Amino acid sequence: MKNFIARISGTKDLTEGKPSKLILNFGLPLLFGLIFQQFYNMVDSVIVGQKLGTDALAAVGSTGSINFMILGFCIGICNGFAIPVAQAYGAKDFKALKAYIINSIWSSVALAAVITVAVSIFTMQILKVLRTPSNIIDDAYIYIFIIFLGIPATFLYNLTAGILRSLGDSITPVIFLVGSSIVNIILDLILVVPMGVAGAAVATVASQAVSGIICTIYMTKKLKYLEFSKEDWTFSMRHCLKLCGMGLPMGLQYSITAIGSVILQTAVNDMGSTYVAAVSAGSKICMFMCCPFDAMGSTMATYGGQNVGARRLDRVDQGLKACIKMGIIYALVALAFSIVFGKQLALLFVKKEQIELIGYIYEFVVINAAFYIFLALVNIVRFMIQGLGYSTFAILAGICEMIARSVAGFVLVPHFGFICVSLGSPLAWVCADLFLIPAYLWVMKQLRRKFGKNKISRAKSATATI
Repeated sequence: MKNFIARISGTKDLTEGKPSKLILNFGLPLLFGLIFQQFYNMVDSVIVGQKLGTDALAAVGSTGSINFMILGFCIGICNGFAIPVAQAYGAKDFKALKAYIINSIWSSVALAAVITVAVSIFTMQILKVLRTPSNIIDDAYIYIFIIFLGIPATFLYNLTAGILRSLGDSITPVIFLVGSSIVNIILDLILVVPMGVAGAAVATVASQAVSGIICTIYMTKKLKYLEFSKEDWTFSMRHCLKLCGMGLPMGLQYSITAIGSVILQTAVNDMGSTYVAAVSAGSKICMFMCCPFDAMGSTMATYGGQNVGARRLDRVDQGLKACIKMGIIYALVALAFSIVFGKQLALLFVKKEQIELIGYIYEFVVINAAFYIFLALVNIVRFMIQGLGYSTFAILAGICEMIARSVAGFVLVPHFGFICVSLGSPLAWVCADLFLIPAYLWVMKQLRRKFGKNKISRAKSATATI
C-alpha cells in the first residue's frame, strides 16, 4: 500500500533509508526552487535599480522588513499547517491526513481575508512609523500596498506547496514555481518602465497567483487516491485548533523576528536613501546566498514531522547531524565566494560610478557571510523542532532574534554607524542558537520519555538493518 501511494502520487517516505541521502534528494529540488525564486526577486531589484534609479530601488528596499513581517507571518502559518499533515502521513493515518488537509484550507481562507483587509488599511501609517524618507515614501506605499493585496495568492501557493512537501513531494512545487518565476521576469520587463514600482509589485503578485492556481489543480488531481468524500469537507474545530496551534506560533515566529528587522530598518531609514539602497541590494544578495539554508530548514521540518509520526527518534538525530554538516560546508564556501565576488554582485544593482554605495553593499554582504554557520544552525535546528511538533519554541527563538536586532537598531547603529547595520542579523542568529540548541535537547528528551524506551529500541534495530 505504501509503495503504491508513493508511486502514483510522487510522495516520498522519509522514515526509511539513509538520512543524508534522503535529505539531499528531498532538499535539492527545494534549493533549486528557492534559488530561482530569489533570482526573480533579485531581477525585480535589478530592473528597478537600473531602469528607475536609486530612489526607486530604495523605495522598494525600504518595505523589505514590513514585507517580511506580514508575508512571513502568512508563510509561517502555511508551513505550520503542513506539520500535522506530515505527522499523519508518517504515521500512515490517512483519515487524519484528509481532515488536516481539508481544515487547513478552511483556516487559510479565513486568515487570508482578515489579514489582507487589516494590513491594507494601515499600510501608509506603518510606513510613517518606520520613518520612511519623504522622497521615497509614495513609491514605497504603492509597491507594498499592491503586494499586500496579493496575500491570498501567498496563502494559496504556500499552503498547497506545503501540503505536497509534507507528503514527501518536493519536486512538483518547484516546477510550478519556476514557471511562475519566468512569468514574473517577463512581466517585470513589460511593466516596470511604464508603471514604475507598481509594475514590479503587480508582476510579483500575478506570478505567485499563477503558481498557486496551477499547484492547486495538480494537487486536486494527483491526490485522488485519498478518496475525499463530501463528508470529509466538514469543518472540524478540533483539527483547526491543532492546525492553528502549529501554524500561528510559526507565523508569529516570522513576525516577531521581523519586528527586530523593522526596528533595524527604521535606523537605516534615518541614515538616508543611500544607506537604504545599500541594505536593499545587500539583502537581495544575501537572500540569494542563503537559499541552501532555507532549503535545509524546510527539509528538516518535513523530515522531523514524518519521523516523529513514525516514532523514529533515532533517525531524527541522525538527520539533524547530517544536515548540520552540509550547512557548515556550504557556509564556508559562501563566505569565500562573497569575499571574492561581492563587489561584482553589487554592480548588478548600481552603476560602477557609485563607488561609495558599492563599498557599503560589499561590507554588508561579507559581514553577513562571515556568520552563515550560525544561520545554518538557526534554520536546521529551529525547523526540526517545529517538525517535531514544538512550534511554540519558534516564538521564543524569534524573540531572541528580535531583541538582538532591536539592540542593534536602537543602541549600536546610532553610535557606531553602518557596520552595526551589517552586524544586526548575525547577532540575531547567534542569540537564537544559544536558545535553540538546548531547546532541541530538551524536546528530544521529552519525546523519548513520551514514546517509551521499548519503542526506541525497536526503531534502532530497524535502522541497523538499513
